[in-house]
Order: sequence, then C-alpha cells, then structure tokens
Amino acid sequence: MLLKIYAENISPRHIKSIVDCLNQGGLVIFPTDTVYGLGCSIYQPKAVERIARIKGIKKEKANFSFIFNNLSMLSEFTRPISSDVYKMMRRNLPGPFTFILEANNNIPKLFQSKKKTVGIRIPDESIIQAIVVELGHPLMTTSILDDDKIIEYTTDPEIIYEKFQDKVDIVIDAGFGGNQASTIVDCTGNETLIVRQGKGILE
Repeated sequence: MLLKIYAENISPRHIKSIVDCLNQGGLVIFPTDTVYGLGCSIYQPKAVERIARIKGIKKEKANFSFIFNNLSMLSEFTRPISSDVYKMMRRNLPGPFTFILEANNNIPKLFQSKKKTVGIRIPDESIIQAIVVELGHPLMTTSILDDDKIIEYTTDPEIIYEKFQDKVDIVIDAGFGGNQASTIVDCTGNETLIVRQGKGILE
C-alpha cells in the first residue's frame, strides 16, 4: 500500500492505520530527516526477522537503530550515560544523527542476541515523530539502500514502492527524500567518536 501523507497536514486517521499495522507485525517505509527508512515495532520479533531477511543479514548481527520521539525513552534501553553525552544529545536532537550507546539488558532480550550497543535516532521529521508518539514505544529502523552503485539511497517514494511493495505493508509517500544518511556518533568509549560523517554537523 502506497500512502500519501503531507507533513504540513498529517491525518490522524493515517497515523492510526500505520500504528495498527506496526502493532500487528507490519513493516513500514517512512520518511526521516535524512533518507527513507524501513522499520517495525521493536516488540514484533517476526517483523524484525522480516527486515533482516530483506537486508540479507542475520538478525543477531544486525546494527539496527531505534527511533525515539524524545530522550525520556532512553533509560528503558540504554545503560546510564554521562551528563556530557546527555547534554550533547539534547543539543543535537531532534536532528540527523544516530548516537551509539551502551545497551542495557532489554536489547539482547528483544533481539535474542548478545548486542551490547544500540543506535538512537530522533529525526526532525513530523510524520515519523507522530507515528512514534502514537505507537508509544520506539521503532526499529534501517536505511533503504539503492541497488545502484552510484546512487546510495533511493529518494523517490514511488520507485521505493515499486521495489518493496511485495516485501512491506505500507510505503509512506511524503515526497522526495534526502540522499545523505545520518551522522553516526559513537558514545560508548571514553571519547565521542564520529564513525560516519553524514548530514548532521555535531555541535
């Protein structure tokens, strides 16, 4: 299903139908403040497995990120962080960043893995924010990569739909997406490390 949503006039009915789909184990492709993402509810293990299959990786080895709508969700999934890291995240979020933090014991339980870290995203994008608010818990997410060797990310939602319509339940069409991924910031060591410089310039 290709679902047209306008960021400046979001239909609550559309958001509810997306969240119902996620709660039933559905997969959704959605806009973010960087590239289009593919995601599911973190509490739907079969949906997580479906995404791993689409990406061609084992669920246990996957480096999926979580999309939050605010930092109050952090303590449920991460070990305590320093005040410096917290302040840096507050300065830069919502925004085009993925912060890698040490995971607490809830993450291995969710993924049946020995994962010790988790990536955290709070995109500055109203549609995905509305979905996470209505869902009431984080979304698991991964980027939509393009098969083209030159173009890394597909930006046209209609082309994304043509490619993924048999693999996912809903593709949200919010217009053309970006083609630059988030900046990945590793906060698990003694010093903050930029692992990948993307769209975001860290303050």
